[in-house]
Amino acid sequence: MSEPTPTEQILGAEQDERRRIALFLHDGPVQSLAGIALMLDAALHFISQGRADEARDVLAKALERHRITIGELRDLSFNLEPVVLRDQGFGMAVRALGEQRGMEHGIQVDLDVDAAEGLGEQTQAALYQIVRESLEGAIRRGPPTSFSVTVAQGDDGVETTIVDNAPGERRRRSIEVLEERARTLGATLTVEQLDGGTVLRIVLPSYAAPD
Repeated sequence: MSEPTPTEQILGAEQDERRRIALFLHDGPVQSLAGIALMLDAALHFISQGRADEARDVLAKALERHRITIGELRDLSFNLEPVVLRDQGFGMAVRALGEQRGMEHGIQVDLDVDAAEGLGEQTQAALYQIVRESLEGAIRRGPPTSFSVTVAQGDDGVETTIVDNAPGERRRRSIEVLEERARTLGATLTVEQLDGGTVLRIVLPSYAAPD
């Protein structure tokens, strides 16, 4: 059997992601909402019997579960394409991502990404996904204690450098997926595996550079 092409790999990765999301929704928020509905039915039953204290306790538990479910859905929406990316641009979106994942895993996140603000909307969205996938990959390998993203205008175009100190090497498939994402932008991606982590460089061609 022949090896899958990079395009087939990225399509496969996206299909895996859709399956993961479907499973998460079914086993997480959907089950939580079903449980909340049952709790509300129970509260109505207690109210009809004049058992106000018991109804109040059930409603408090339903409200707490409702808040948790909203948080799960908000996190899912943020990971797919954060509203802040659309409304406030690449820099704010990456900073929000870094703050969230950095606090969760004790990662020092350093960012210098203002040069990306002049890129087109679709380019920013694709570059954001590369940064997100790079961070998630580093967390799976580590997690790292440090993660940095630098976007700068170079002689050949806009260069993004992503550095982490997570142990272990990136899996070849994950690298090929990132390479394919870079190719959709007309960019080149190089990966340098170090003893103390990984350095990724993505160079967008000069026509994608900000004016």
